[in-house]
Amino acid sequence: MLSPARPTLRVEWLVGLVALYCIALGNGPWWSAVTAQREAGDAGTWLFVGCCFVALTALTFVLLVIPATRWTAKPWLTLIVIATSFAVFYMRTYNVLLDPTMLRNVLRTDLRESRELMSWSLAWQVTLWAAAPIAFIWWVRIARLPLLRSALVRIGAVVAAFVIALAALLLISRDFTSLMRNQKEVRYLITPGNFMISLIRTAAADVRTAKAPRRIVGADAQREIVTPDATRKPRVFVFVLGETARAANFSLYGYARETNPEIAKLDIVAFSDVTACGTSTEVSVPCLFSPYGRADYDEDLIRQSEGLLHVLARVGVDVRWLDNQSGCKGVCDGPGIQARKLDATFAPDLCRGEDCFDEILVRGLAADLDTVRGDSVIVLHMLGNHGPAYFRRYPDAFRRFTPDCQTAELRRCSREQVVNAFDNALLYTDHVLTEIAKLLEQRSDRFDTAMLYVSDHGESLGENGFYLHGIPYAIAPDFQTHVPMIWWQSPGFAAASGVDQACLRGRAGEALSHDNLFHSTLGLFDVKTAVYRRDRDLFAPCRRPEG
Repeated sequence: MLSPARPTLRVEWLVGLVALYCIALGNGPWWSAVTAQREAGDAGTWLFVGCCFVALTALTFVLLVIPATRWTAKPWLTLIVIATSFAVFYMRTYNVLLDPTMLRNVLRTDLRESRELMSWSLAWQVTLWAAAPIAFIWWVRIARLPLLRSALVRIGAVVAAFVIALAALLLISRDFTSLMRNQKEVRYLITPGNFMISLIRTAAADVRTAKAPRRIVGADAQREIVTPDATRKPRVFVFVLGETARAANFSLYGYARETNPEIAKLDIVAFSDVTACGTSTEVSVPCLFSPYGRADYDEDLIRQSEGLLHVLARVGVDVRWLDNQSGCKGVCDGPGIQARKLDATFAPDLCRGEDCFDEILVRGLAADLDTVRGDSVIVLHMLGNHGPAYFRRYPDAFRRFTPDCQTAELRRCSREQVVNAFDNALLYTDHVLTEIAKLLEQRSDRFDTAMLYVSDHGESLGENGFYLHGIPYAIAPDFQTHVPMIWWQSPGFAAASGVDQACLRGRAGEALSHDNLFHSTLGLFDVKTAVYRRDRDLFAPCRRPEG
């Protein structure tokens, strides 16, 4: 039997066909979003959809054709098809937007986190979606054209694509402009343009940050010890940086389930109205350690500047970072800051492969306290409720709410199972926080101790079809921005710092945010600097003058 003759196509035709395939079959979320409020049988709807289809195909062609030559077209288009298939899977599975922030999260994801997002379902669906176009890309022959003619054809094709896109958009300019103005986030549903443009913007921002010298913050900072005493005990402030814990599921704030049974028995203050600086670790962690915060948010400025830990180290505070996560996002890099990752070599009994339970931080803190000699700030970076594999975040002893989702493919579980797994992880976080407070209390003979816990961001658990986090801040649901914050202090710390626990409890319902951390910590350690803002120091109204 004779095999069918292989067709010969110019690069531009091959790119055009791939663009057509991606726009037609890789943009379900986009088409759903733009037709949500339109009548299916209305002629205006068909005109709008048709013009969008023509315009997006033409513009995608321009994006894809630029790096495509006779030698690069096949591998380049194969890469685009594979990347698009991954994007289609994750956008459909978790209802995420591939904006620059989400791309930065993807690029910063370590191998352990990446493995949790891999599954047989992913492999099957990617293969199903990508196999046919990839086979076609490598089956056809690429036409050879003289260099000058090839350049003229390329220029003509790009110009024609721009003209076609412009003409199509002009026909629906009023509706399209309104859509882009009122629902800016939908542009990040257009695949493959969303991840391509986001990747370019993310890379450009990283280059700017890498080239710029780190801006010094608080160069004038000095410590003022209000009651100097050579015999006073060192102050040890433990800041527990939580991961993906949302306030909505904390029983401390009225959640029906008992997810905070242990720490509720301690003398704590649970701040109930706390807003995160971002909806992802990549945004929130640099932001909450900066003096600028969400109120004065400037991503480039924050990433190019020193943060809280640098200021504290400069004035002589012993600063340490213990990590059970994927790093400190740059906030613990620099002289005077001791940072270390805790893993199975430190506590093999608390780890399953590369995953370690957060009790490893309690053990790490105990070891570090043995070496503390002066005033110290110790940051404990939890694994917390890092999704989607919530079931891996807690030991079997904390598997209280069942049936719990036992897979990272959340859509294979009922929403009840997903919530059960998430709540079990919160129950374990409650235990870890209680163990930290008890450890600090046990060391009260040597130190005056305090603990502040706050999550970096929240999480969606299927509400309105959204899972995980990372939705653009302007449209993020409250579940992703409303986070828990808990304060505990020893009697010695209260006396030394002058922080009145009853006064703080009276402020527990006030609107607070990540913006308070930088200034509140400087206040606790009596650091005077021009960047300190008393109005953002949550402890200032509750500190006695003699404290």
